[in-house]
Amino acid sequence: MKLIGKMRIADANLRAQARRSAASAALNTAEGAARATIADKSRAYAIARTECCEAVAAIEIAGALGACSQPDVARVLALGARLKDVLSRLIR
Repeated sequence: MKLIGKMRIADANLRAQARRSAASAALNTAEGAARATIADKSRAYAIARTECCEAVAAIEIAGALGACSQPDVARVLALGARLKDVLSRLIR
């Protein structure tokens, strides 16, 4: 969330989508941590993983359109892959 929040994304729609998705990923991760049952945790973590992938996709599209810098895209891709791996391991 912090990385995407600091990025300069010229396309307002992609900027808003990336920020919404990143916020949703963080919120759903927190929800999963608070849930008691494995099924409830898995559901919340699966939603968080989907939102993480959506945020990364918005940044990839922005990069392809020239709406943000390639170094920023590379940082988001690397962090997004790590987060996806962590969330995938949390889904049981």
